[in-house]
Amino acid sequence: MAGTELYGSEQEPARGGDGDAWARVRSRLKAELGDEVFSCWFAGMNLEAIENGTVTQSVPSRFLKSWISTYYRDKLTALWQAESGQVRKIEVVVRTAARSRTDAVVEAAPKLPLRAVSPRADEPRGEAKVIRPASFAAAAPAPATTSAIEDAASPLDSRFTLGTFVEGASNRFALAAARQLAEGPRASGVSFNPLFVHAAVGLGKTHLLQAIANEIREKRPEVKVLYLTAEQFMYRFVQALQSNSAIAFKDALRGIDVLLIDDVQFLHGKQLQQEFCHTVNSLIDGARQVVVAADRPPIELETLDERVRSRLAGGLLVEIGAPDAALRRAIVERRIEIARLQHPNFTVPEEVSDYIVRNIATSGRDLEGAVTRLLGHNQLTGAPISLAMAEVTLKDLIRGTDQRKVKIEDIQRVVAKHYNVSKQDLLSSRRTRSIVWPRQIAMFLAKTLTLRSLPEIGRRFGGRDHTTVLHAVRKVEGLVATDEALAQDIEILRRMLDN
Repeated sequence: MAGTELYGSEQEPARGGDGDAWARVRSRLKAELGDEVFSCWFAGMNLEAIENGTVTQSVPSRFLKSWISTYYRDKLTALWQAESGQVRKIEVVVRTAARSRTDAVVEAAPKLPLRAVSPRADEPRGEAKVIRPASFAAAAPAPATTSAIEDAASPLDSRFTLGTFVEGASNRFALAAARQLAEGPRASGVSFNPLFVHAAVGLGKTHLLQAIANEIREKRPEVKVLYLTAEQFMYRFVQALQSNSAIAFKDALRGIDVLLIDDVQFLHGKQLQQEFCHTVNSLIDGARQVVVAADRPPIELETLDERVRSRLAGGLLVEIGAPDAALRRAIVERRIEIARLQHPNFTVPEEVSDYIVRNIATSGRDLEGAVTRLLGHNQLTGAPISLAMAEVTLKDLIRGTDQRKVKIEDIQRVVAKHYNVSKQDLLSSRRTRSIVWPRQIAMFLAKTLTLRSLPEIGRRFGGRDHTTVLHAVRKVEGLVATDEALAQDIEILRRMLDN
């Protein structure tokens, strides 16, 4: 039976109508999440009971209970409610049967974010690789050699090179640092360690990190280079815990010459952050290179341990800013050139290029996506590309980028100033009304003005649970509908954030 190797013996599933309903829910979970995600988290889940509108389901460990409750409870609830309108809530419990030693190790693992299961859909990663819990069940320790770690690296996209990185005023400094690092410190005699690259989504930090790795592998094959996302770093470490090879894993990791970690803002868990900090310190002290990327500078990564932030801030900090008009035009023209290699008749009138450059100003990825949409429409319908066609084809993309993106840090800063409290008060555990109320308003604004999920908002407000954020959002929503003074207050805060 699926999941038996990791989770130990499973109980018999509920029989009769309840069992049939659970079988249908399982099928829909597998269809919507995919076989690999399903096998990671739901293969060992059983249906225990359905009573008084509550569905009780069991899993073998507290780690699985915490993960599923945090990241999949809403999905489970929706699927069960589709089966029966009588279902009001889902309870996930830990089975009381004796657990194996492996389960105990799983419990000790820190809570990890959902994105560790699959990379962001809006960021090209090549072929996704998922580490399944079944692979954690090795009975004997498996030595994590340097070769094995290199094999387990995040996949690199061969298209991401320094040559294909479009240079402009907003990224020139970052590109120069990447080129020097890829050539090696002997090329210029100047070194900086660690290199910290920060940028908003879609501005090229992942391209830059993978380009460094690709360049080193091509020009300096003797150098051991490893590219990992923060999520995959966490999974490799948890996998090493499961197979009793954590020491070998850490030793092998510290034997890498150039370590590149992407999206470090998703690095969570005290033990994992400690190990990451130890690894970075060991590599830097051993004259090995460390490159880190995140969506904001170290000082704004509140979820990271202070020692980690301090270490990352001690190197060279490089920001990639939003592309100016010249860079946006260069990106569009480069994407058109690439499209013409496969479709020689593909042409984009200058007025259409001008329209794209003028209306999509925040992200290089959105600019590339606009050209891809035009290409798809042209090839599938045979219609020539015109300004009228572009306006229709790109209207949702342009509408989405037309709004100024608000950051959670901006919301916290504006709300703290408006209510005369400190930002640290909003992130603290203090429960006085003078702190709780501004905190709830800030959470409400974070949910309504950003695309961040409830768990992510909770983490950015001092590591709170997603249910705390949901309670705050619902409370403020309810009061805004009846309290005119509060509604005006919220509108003032919105305008302050728009300026």
